[in-house]
Amino acid sequence: MRPDDWNFPLLLHVLGAMVFTALLAALAVILVVALRGGSDRRDALLLSSRLFTVGIVPSYLLMRIAAEWILSKENADEDAVWIGIGYIATDMGLLVLIVVGVLLGISARRLKRDREPGRLAQPAMILTLLLIATYAVALWAMTTKPT
Repeated sequence: MRPDDWNFPLLLHVLGAMVFTALLAALAVILVVALRGGSDRRDALLLSSRLFTVGIVPSYLLMRIAAEWILSKENADEDAVWIGIGYIATDMGLLVLIVVGVLLGISARRLKRDREPGRLAQPAMILTLLLIATYAVALWAMTTKPT
């Protein structure tokens, strides 16, 4: 049984993680629409860039900051496997997230200048799907706490 003062940081961590993962899934769907081409491609690429900056980045920060907060309250063993998986997923995921953000930013900039965005949506979509799979493994580790 955990003390009551752990509930709020844990709630923020879980909320941030779930919103972050849901927004990554939404981003993947939007990028699939953008890859299909057609008249809605431009709107989909602009929406993906906005979704990234307004939704994904803040939810990642909420998840990560609350994770450190709850870890400091729990005084958990930082060498535990499930904590290590969480660190790997979020730290390596941040690097991939930066690459996705750069790809989306370049696409949006090209679109605003009425130029062809190129094929930047495809690697962004693949990396987004990779992030979703990575965070699914982290979710498994957080819930089962393997040794």
